Amino acid sequence: MFGLYKGIGSPMMGLTFINAIVFGVQGNAMRYLGQDTPMNQFLAGAAAGTIQCVICCPMELAKTRMQMQGTGEKKSKRKLYKNSLDCLARIYKREGLSGVNRGMVTTLIRETPGFGVYFLAYDVLTRSIGCEPDDPYMIPKLLFAGGMSGIASWLSTYPVDVIKSRLQADGVGGVYQYTSIADCVRQSVRREGLRVFTRGLTSTLLRAFPVNAATFATVTLVLLYARGVEEGPKDCELGPPNTAHHTQLPQQTQASSL
Repeated sequence: MFGLYKGIGSPMMGLTFINAIVFGVQGNAMRYLGQDTPMNQFLAGAAAGTIQCVICCPMELAKTRMQMQGTGEKKSKRKLYKNSLDCLARIYKREGLSGVNRGMVTTLIRETPGFGVYFLAYDVLTRSIGCEPDDPYMIPKLLFAGGMSGIASWLSTYPVDVIKSRLQADGVGGVYQYTSIADCVRQSVRREGLRVFTRGLTSTLLRAFPVNAATFATVTLVLLYARGVEEGPKDCELGPPNTAHHTQLPQQTQASSL
């Protein structure tokens, strides 16, 4: 049963910081951009996705290596890594900083547009379905918008994730198959065809909906009630208030973006 949770230590350590960075950077970027438009939501999300790669790449490397350790064995006879931190420490000792950041380029290619689509989709959905604080269906709407945003984000960049995962898994046991991103793409397509870019997509999407539904709904609700419903935004968009519909609030309580 524990085999289903192999590598959980790395996400447990990293996701708290990643979400803090993502929503913090996105909110500050929206304040800097000024206007709450779909394009600005995309740009702010892309900026957030880029910066969080500093944590995301090593975290996913450790997760991948931990998950591959002892593959196919109920009890591993020989464990190379004790835990996620030990995994990163050993990789750093053997390969240096470049080893810890293996797959960084593909992570940037995935996360930058991926988070742009993530926040853009959430913005468009919340505008479309409406989400008033006194709406009895507010929470289901938040969950739906968050879940669908996660699915849209993964669909937009999943082929890149396949290549990133293969590059990060490469070198386990000291054997390297790929010399570069292009070489990984060439070998993968030659062996498995174009369908290689959708391998594992179903399980990823099944995970994406509940995870992102919970994430967006929780962040939005906490901020909404922390600001005070009477002073907060009249919808659930993660952006500055629409001055055409809301009066200007004092700087301390103005409901700006996340």
